Amino acid sequence: MVSAVNLLALILVFMAAGKLLFDYLTQMLTRYLGTGAQLAAPPDTGALLTAALGDYLLLMSPVFLTAVLAGLAVNYLQVGFLFTTEPLAFKLERLNPVEGFKRVVSRRSLFEMVKAVLKVGLVSLVAFMFVRGRLEEMLLVLYLDAAGFWQMLSNLSLALGLRIGAVFLALAVLDYLYQRYEHHRNLKMTRQEVKEELKQLEGDPQLRARLRERQRKLAMQRMLQEVPRATVVITNPTELAVALRYREGEENAPVVVAKGAALVARRIRELAEKHSVPLVENRTVARLLYDKVEVGQEIPVEMYQAVAEVLALVYSLRR
Repeated sequence: MVSAVNLLALILVFMAAGKLLFDYLTQMLTRYLGTGAQLAAPPDTGALLTAALGDYLLLMSPVFLTAVLAGLAVNYLQVGFLFTTEPLAFKLERLNPVEGFKRVVSRRSLFEMVKAVLKVGLVSLVAFMFVRGRLEEMLLVLYLDAAGFWQMLSNLSLALGLRIGAVFLALAVLDYLYQRYEHHRNLKMTRQEVKEELKQLEGDPQLRARLRERQRKLAMQRMLQEVPRATVVITNPTELAVALRYREGEENAPVVVAKGAALVARRIRELAEKHSVPLVENRTVARLLYDKVEVGQEIPVEMYQAVAEVLALVYSLRR
């Protein structure tokens, strides 16, 4: 991209200011080449070289400035402002012949080779077609004077350079799009890298599974510890068991302190029998409480009447 824009920018400079630069160059050569014949004494070589250098820099400053500014602008538009010394750092892997061979035979090096061949081929084709189309015009140079020869040469050179610059720019745009795609593709992590990153962020999956199992057991133990302080355990009768606690004056509604199915339900019933907590069989209420109320939550309003009947039965049994 930088080469293409530089080439086109310099061609445009020569097309716009080429005559001025040529006239200045003519005056400069006339002045210096004619100085020796007019001087009786040898000239001051140092002063003469200094003056010639100043004139040369003034003559070439549009070319130098255009090349520098075009290169900086294109680089900035591609990657922004970036200053780094990392490419200059010493790396031992650069001396490794195996790594060097991998870079040589890599997909990127193959692409660069194809791109170089394509660039040379297209430029050669454009130059050939241009010269073939103007061959008769170029043969007329044999009959032109110096000024006419220069005019024809400059016109043909600028026209050919403009065409080559256009081809370069088209290749540069395609190359830029590919390089951008390749850059974003290389930034993506592989499936294994994603797994490793998740492992580093969240820990080993097996360790997390053991931790969750440990947390589940601790939660189960805390839940079962509340069964002896429950007011009643409603069963289904063997599949489900829900332990309710109600402290009149302290709680607005009964609270589910434990619930479980199968083995957990049997453990809840065993603890209830051991600590003389009443067991009441009510399939409908047990299922509703198990499905709709989590441990530590109060029962919903729509279940107040059904639970109240159970509690009334428990209080009458106690009396």
